[in-house]
Amino acid sequence: MKLFLDANVVFSAAHQAAGNAQALIALARAGGCTLQSSAHAIEEARRNLALKSSGYEQRLADALAQIEVMAEAPPALVEWARHEGLPLKDAPILAAAVQAGAEVLVTGDARDIGSLYGRTLRDVQVLAPVRALALVLKDAGV
Repeated sequence: MKLFLDANVVFSAAHQAAGNAQALIALARAGGCTLQSSAHAIEEARRNLALKSSGYEQRLADALAQIEVMAEAPPALVEWARHEGLPLKDAPILAAAVQAGAEVLVTGDARDIGSLYGRTLRDVQVLAPVRALALVLKDAGV
């Protein structure tokens, strides 16, 4: 299963030694899923980590070792995502997930993207980290 991680999920994986984001990283390491993200999302996570965290460098490196960096989406796809109700700062994330062929967009951004939780848009289901983790575990038969 291909999961596309929003910046806040990458942030969480690096900021905390445990939690849903770390569990997704561990499942990817074990071959239970494929993790994807974009340079845009990873850079946002790095900026926020530098401002709000300390001692995250090794956890970030470990997470990034499991994440395939995908191409950014073309402007037309970003514009489509904006028409789905996303703000300009978040539209590139959904668009990149679609462009990458992800099955799930994993985001903890309930404020800006949460209205899409549970919806499937162009074959990409939008889920909170806890729901994505449950889906991957179910898919793996755990």
